[in-house]
Amino acid sequence: MKALVTGAGGFVGRHLVDHLAASGDDVAVTDFVVDRVDITDPEAFVELLRRVRPEVIYHLAGASDVGGSWTTPHETFRANAEGTLNVLWAAREAGVERTLTIGSADVYGKVTPEDLPLTERSPLRPVSPYAASKVAADAVAEQAFRGFGQHVVRTRPFNHLGPGQSDKFVAPALAARIVASERSGEREIRVGNLSPQRDFTDVRDVVRAYRLLVEHGSPGEAYNVCSGRAIAIEQLARTMIDLSPAELELVSDPELQRGVDIPVLLGDAGLLRRDTGWEPEIPIEVTLGDLLDDVRSRVTA
Repeated sequence: MKALVTGAGGFVGRHLVDHLAASGDDVAVTDFVVDRVDITDPEAFVELLRRVRPEVIYHLAGASDVGGSWTTPHETFRANAEGTLNVLWAAREAGVERTLTIGSADVYGKVTPEDLPLTERSPLRPVSPYAASKVAADAVAEQAFRGFGQHVVRTRPFNHLGPGQSDKFVAPALAARIVASERSGEREIRVGNLSPQRDFTDVRDVVRAYRLLVEHGSPGEAYNVCSGRAIAIEQLARTMIDLSPAELELVSDPELQRGVDIPVLLGDAGLLRRDTGWEPEIPIEVTLGDLLDDVRSRVTA
């Protein structure tokens, strides 16, 4: 299968490209940082598609900084909503058979314990500008299916982690502190609020789900990509400490504490399992061990 991956230089994009290549696909990539092809420029993108002639597009490109979206709402909306609109228009113009759009579980917004686990039929209640841009992108993708008959499959991934992830996210940030302490001999790992629980999946399981959805997903459908299990941040931290050869301890730091809007976020991947047979395969201990090794290798390099 000839595939084009947008946002191929990002954390998930790199893992997806590796998985597609290992599966025997012919993979072309585009990333604004690398080749300057901008998804907000529809004419440039359609020219790329006519040149590459992919059978399927995995659309990962866009703005991913949830916190930063509060100060850059226009740029975030343009990258995610307008960018998705342009990719789908270009796919129609160039005759691309299938497109997979990557959304976010952030579209579900603030939830209560009674709302859990979240299904694809749960209401969309965006809180951040990032989440609003993903709701709009989701709607654009659904309209492409309903209005143009386009073969589009939508995804709503929950938290995912693994080697190569930026330390802007909680697990790699904790891993970076642990590795720094291993090198310095400092025993204390200062942490903020460890009580939130999130639905974590290894990024390598996530990209496997994406390829299965391209093969077996129903056009027009939205799919949660998640483990269906909520894990406390404290469990992540303690597991990584157990995996470290150093004698370390967690110490609460008031300066790192912040309010928790959503104590628990948990998804239901039943639809994904039903249509593709997908199940997460990589245990969280393996994911966190690989994450620590990745941080150690980067520090050494």
